[in-house]
Amino acid sequence: MSYVIGIDLGTSAVKALLVDRDGAVRGEAAREYPLYHEHSGWSEQEPEDWVEATVEALRQLTASAGIAPDEVEGISFSGQMHGLVLLNGDGRPVRRAILWNDTRTSEQCRQIERTLGSKLLGIARNPALEGFTLPKILWVRQHEPDVFAQARQFVLPKDYVRYRLTGALHMDYSDAAGTLLLDVAEKRWSGEIREAFGLSESFCPPLVASHEPVGTLLPQWAGRTGLSPGVKVFAGGADNACGAIGAGILSEGLTLCSIGTSGVILSYENDKTKDFAGKAHFFNHGKEDAYYAMGVTLAAGYSLSWFKKTFAPEQSFDRLLEGVGDVPPGAGGLLFTPYLVGERTPHADAAIRGSFIGIDGSHERIHFVRAVMEGITFSLNETVDIFRWADKTVDRVVSIGGGAQNPAWLQMQADIFGASVVPLENEQGPGLGAAMLAAYGCGWFESLEECAARFVRYGAAYEPNPEAVRAYEELFRLYRSVYGQTRPLSAELAPFRV
Repeated sequence: MSYVIGIDLGTSAVKALLVDRDGAVRGEAAREYPLYHEHSGWSEQEPEDWVEATVEALRQLTASAGIAPDEVEGISFSGQMHGLVLLNGDGRPVRRAILWNDTRTSEQCRQIERTLGSKLLGIARNPALEGFTLPKILWVRQHEPDVFAQARQFVLPKDYVRYRLTGALHMDYSDAAGTLLLDVAEKRWSGEIREAFGLSESFCPPLVASHEPVGTLLPQWAGRTGLSPGVKVFAGGADNACGAIGAGILSEGLTLCSIGTSGVILSYENDKTKDFAGKAHFFNHGKEDAYYAMGVTLAAGYSLSWFKKTFAPEQSFDRLLEGVGDVPPGAGGLLFTPYLVGERTPHADAAIRGSFIGIDGSHERIHFVRAVMEGITFSLNETVDIFRWADKTVDRVVSIGGGAQNPAWLQMQADIFGASVVPLENEQGPGLGAAMLAAYGCGWFESLEECAARFVRYGAAYEPNPEAVRAYEELFRLYRSVYGQTRPLSAELAPFRV
C-alpha cells in the first residue's frame, strides 16, 4: 500500500492527513500552537512553533497508522496566507511572524496606494489591504529598522515549515499571489512594485508551481517523523487554493462556498485578463496556469458563534438550530448584517459594525438565528453578484464548512444564490487538496481533474425553490441598502467602543 500526506498549516493548529490511492483518509493528527496579541490589532506566531507542531503531528500520524516509512510516497502543504516571516542570512527568523489577521498596517496600505495608484490593480490584481504581506514588510521596515536590517529574504508560513523540513526555500504561485508583490497574470515577481519600495530581487524567494517537487526530508526530520528521507516533498499551495482543489473546483462554472470563522466564495477562472475592478480578489490557483476569483465575509461562522455564546451559551449548535427550517424566508421581517469585525467584500471597511433591523415583539430566538444565517449568506451573495456582474456563470456551488452541516442552511444557500448547492461526502478541507497535489506530483494521476474524480465525493444537491428565490431577491435588495444607511452612524459610535 502507498500513501500521500497533506499538511494544512492553519492559524491555530496544523493538521496532517494520510490518504491512500482511492482518496480515503486512513489517518489524521493535529497539533495546536499559540497566538500572540501583544497589542490591539496585532496577531503573531513563532515560526518554530509551526515546525515542532508539524513534526509532532507527522510522528503521531505515522505511529498511529502503523505504516512503514517507505509506504508514504509524497508530502505536500496547504497554509494560512499572507503571513510574513523575515529570514536573516542564516535562514532564521528575525522576529515573530505577522499573520493574515493582523490589522496594524493601515498606514502602509495608504502608502502603497499613493505610490502605485492604478498600477497596483493592474499588476497585483488586488487592492492594498491590511492582511496582505507587502504592508507588513513596510511596517517592519518603518517601526523596527534594526530588525529589518537583518532580513535578507521573506517567506510565507507553510514555506518556512517546508524549508525547515527540506532545506530548500521556495514559494508557490498561489501563495505568492497574496503578497502584493507578484505579477499575477505573468507569474513572476513584479520588478516595478519591488523597486518602488526599494526591495532587492534576492528578497523574494524562487517561485514554483504547487505540484512541483522541491526536495526530500532532511535526515533529522525523517528520524523524528517515522518517514523515509527519500519521501518526495511538493510545494503545495495557499489554503484557499488547496480548499478549492479538495472540493474539485477545477473547471469553469464551479464555485466554492466555504463557511468557517470567515466565509469565502471562490470561483475558478481560466482567463488571466479577467477584470473584477478590485471588487473581488484574483489569485493564482494551485492548478497550473489557472486562477480563481474570491470574495471574503470576515464574520461568517463567527457571527453564529457570537450569537450562541451571547444568547444561548448552554446550548449545542444542533439544539440552537432546531426548527430554523420551519421559519419562512425573511425571518419574520428581521434582517441581520454580519459586520461584527468590519467587512472585506465588497466594502473593505474595518469600521462598519453589525446590526439587527426590524425587531418587533413577535420575534423569538429562532427568528434571530434564522436572520443571522440569512445575513451571513446575503454577505456571501454579494460576491456571487460581483461574479455575475463580470459575466461569470454561477450555477453550481460546492458548499463546505459549517454552512454545509445543516440541511436548512444548504437550502437557504441554494435559494439566496439561485444555484444548485452540493455538499461534500468526504470533506477534509485544504488538507485534502494538499494531499491531491502530492498524489498528482507523485504521478498517481495524469491531471488534478483525474485525481478529483477519484478523491472528491459529492452529496445530494439542493435546488433553488422558485418562491423562496423571489422572496430573497427582494430581501437582498434591502440588505444591500443597509450598509450605506449605517456606515456614518457606525463611524460616529467608534469612540464609544472599548
